[in-house]
Amino acid sequence: MIPALILTLSAVAYRVATGLLIHSGQAAWLSNFAPLAAIALCGAAYFPTKFKFTVSLGALFISDLFLNYVYAAPLIQSHMLSRYIALALVGLLGFALQNRASVKTLLPASIVGSTIFYLITNTFSWLSDSGYVKNLAGLIQALTVGLPQYSATPTWMFFRNSFLSDLFFTLLFVACMNFGRKTSRHAGAALPRVA
Repeated sequence: MIPALILTLSAVAYRVATGLLIHSGQAAWLSNFAPLAAIALCGAAYFPTKFKFTVSLGALFISDLFLNYVYAAPLIQSHMLSRYIALALVGLLGFALQNRASVKTLLPASIVGSTIFYLITNTFSWLSDSGYVKNLAGLIQALTVGLPQYSATPTWMFFRNSFLSDLFFTLLFVACMNFGRKTSRHAGAALPRVA
């Protein structure tokens, strides 16, 4: 329970801090460089049942509420739904790999997860935002450059950052899990047996 709570709070703090930096214009390069998809993937693969989805979705919800309040945006927005659906699907991918979770399975899965997240959220933007023409050209615009009034950062760069952050945080998560298992095994072996 404590590690899941610490991970949730850390993810919220990271997302809020980077969101505020990006909003202030000081760190646009951090856009979409976040640990949430890696937590969704690896959490569903490694965590006990009650934490498999709650940690990542809870961190997303708490940080969304805080950032929307800071940005003076509505606390609940329709486009938020696409992020929750995409994150849940990434979690289902991790859930499918729970019996063979390793670097060899989770790193390729993080690439698939990045692609799922990107396609779902940008397709939802294309469908729901009136700034996009509802044809193939509009969809391509949503998947590559986005709308100029929202950001100077094209959407393909968001995908690149998601891709890199998902690989980085997945590798970090798996390394921490393996280190924790080795440490607990060695500590258990060093303890004397009591008759």
